[in-house]
Amino acid sequence: LLGVTGSGKTEVYLQAAQAALDLDKTVLVLVPEIALTPQTVRRFKARFSHLTDQVAVLHSNLSQGERFDEWHRIRKGTARIVIGARSAVFAPLPNLGLIVIDEEHESTYKQENVPRYQARDVAVLRAAFEPCVIVLGSATPSLESWQNTLAGKYHLLRLDKRADAHSMPLVRVIDMRLEKQKQKGQIAILSDRLRTALEQRLEKGEQSILFLNRRGFARSLQCHGCGHVCECPHCAVALTYHRTDERLVCHVCGHQSIVPKKCPECKNPGIALQGYGTQKVEEVLRKVLPEARFARIDADAMRRKNTLKDILKKFKSQKIDVLIGTQMIAKGLHFPNVTLVGILNADLGLHVPDFRAGERTFQLITQVAGRAGRGELEGEVIVQTFTPHSPSIQFARKHDFDGYAEQEMEMRRQFSFPPFAHCGVLTARSTHERRAEFTLQTLHLRLKENLPPGISLGEVLPSPLIRSHDQFRFQITLRSHKARPLTNHIQTILRKTSLPEDVTVVFDMDAYNFS
Repeated sequence: LLGVTGSGKTEVYLQAAQAALDLDKTVLVLVPEIALTPQTVRRFKARFSHLTDQVAVLHSNLSQGERFDEWHRIRKGTARIVIGARSAVFAPLPNLGLIVIDEEHESTYKQENVPRYQARDVAVLRAAFEPCVIVLGSATPSLESWQNTLAGKYHLLRLDKRADAHSMPLVRVIDMRLEKQKQKGQIAILSDRLRTALEQRLEKGEQSILFLNRRGFARSLQCHGCGHVCECPHCAVALTYHRTDERLVCHVCGHQSIVPKKCPECKNPGIALQGYGTQKVEEVLRKVLPEARFARIDADAMRRKNTLKDILKKFKSQKIDVLIGTQMIAKGLHFPNVTLVGILNADLGLHVPDFRAGERTFQLITQVAGRAGRGELEGEVIVQTFTPHSPSIQFARKHDFDGYAEQEMEMRRQFSFPPFAHCGVLTARSTHERRAEFTLQTLHLRLKENLPPGISLGEVLPSPLIRSHDQFRFQITLRSHKARPLTNHIQTILRKTSLPEDVTVVFDMDAYNFS
């Protein structure tokens, strides 16, 4: 089900659920994030008010007791509708009639720990085994699902217009290179256009959302004298400055340290903050719009239970003028009074070593832009970027999924990337750098020896994040048009190879994370 943001996909899910219940069957609904579960539960309970005690919730944030109770309600058939995150795909529903995967493109459906699985693909298999109807819904489908519709494996249904017949929001792209020149080389967080638009919305009593996919106050702390950057002692990443805690925090392992007054290397007091996160944006906005009411939604602000629910409730009742947030606010939220969405630093996820980087950026911009103009008032989206000519940004500006998919698929076809091939990653990790690398080089030689035809074997390379949680990581990327020969070959070699005690080797088939 390809439906533009605000086209009424949820209504389709609700009516499909009603049809399944009328046939005395059960319904499974998957959402990409735990944060989206409460509002999906609310919508289903509002529609099926006579069945509220038959709606069960399953996700990892429930206590062991809550999960136990819900699981047994589902097993006994007391709960006929199950809503949850990816692990709910295994819910023991009897007589299953419908599976709904909302925002099916989301990479959060992929489980990164053992057992590794893609909940969307498991759901498709489960629907074939049961058998039952499965609906994959998105405004920006994954290219794997899109290829399945082109190949005729899936039926394609489209909703090309918003349910209220209103037009899609107007998207403006601001070239931040020009803004930097205007502001004499200073970091431009808000362009003139976005600041003016925020002021206008405030005067009219309308609401705005600002999106930045980086939490914290500043990206890093760097010495202007010797160039030293404060890094995590356990991971190969710079520590992020968090002003609320007055701490430097690693966003990979969670390590925290105090903020130095001078450079730890050359003792220069001119150690300064670089880049910006959601905390910095909030501080700047409080100076620019002192009379406005703000709230911030990110992993730091949401530590206390029910904080997210409380903030969204306040925003819905218009007690907050501007909502600042990370990807937690990018999808599934419906606020009719929001007429402006600002996307700050749209390039953040664009220039990373991952062939899906462009696809994810396109999806994120389209999803965030869809939060604007969902009521009677017309919406406007302002995208701030240093690479305005990127296809991801230009096609998102026109809300043109077909155009983006066509050019991206052509590139993927030429270089044999998914959806035209399966891509697996073999990773070796150890506290000893040389041992991790040597183990993977040995495996590389053995994999190469009797390599089945049709398998492309990459070289041994350091992972983009070479050190994480005190472990050095090296990886090999393998590609094949058929999954089974690839997994069989790797498993055969791994079974025959005795690994050093302090080296862990992991194979991830159809990998989504290359860092």
